[in-house]
Amino acid sequence: MSVNSASSSNLIYQLKITLRDSKPPIWRRVLVPGSFDLYKLHQVIQIVMGWTDSHLHHFLADGTYYSFPHPDSDWDDAGEEDSQQVTLAQIAVHEKRKLTYVYDFGDSWEHEIMVEKILPPEIETKYPQCIAGKRACPPEDIGGIWGYYDFLEALNDPNHNEHDSYIEWWGGDFDPEEFDVGEVNQVLQEIR
Repeated sequence: MSVNSASSSNLIYQLKITLRDSKPPIWRRVLVPGSFDLYKLHQVIQIVMGWTDSHLHHFLADGTYYSFPHPDSDWDDAGEEDSQQVTLAQIAVHEKRKLTYVYDFGDSWEHEIMVEKILPPEIETKYPQCIAGKRACPPEDIGGIWGYYDFLEALNDPNHNEHDSYIEWWGGDFDPEEFDVGEVNQVLQEIR
């Protein structure tokens, strides 16, 4: 669809969000209004992926970083643009456009966001909406994607020297295949 045929901020963006280096891939497919600013998109990503919004983040597009200004940080000196001042429609001007979203600069959870489609809104549909996804979000503060794989290995091997400590830390079983789109959409209602 050509974005010239309608105001791009009134269109709906079908995005595929994939956690980089996850194998098999951890991903979500969402429908988001083009009018959402990048900070609101950040809130959507936090919900659909399953993060807790406990760490800093930024977007990267065409060499420019976008983040939310935090009063207790040196954000002004970091050379980043305010994510509340740019909309999805302004930054993702065509299908197949890719952006990067990084959450938690210590663990460095990198996400690839691809604009799969730009669509007219459906009258009866409430946005944002998650329409598909695969696999559970890794636990926070686990040491990034490689720490996550160590965590899974230890959980799956009762003889692993960290098995019991990970079970205690996590508080029980962890199913890496679990994902409930209905549950995610209930939480998304908070930002509609």
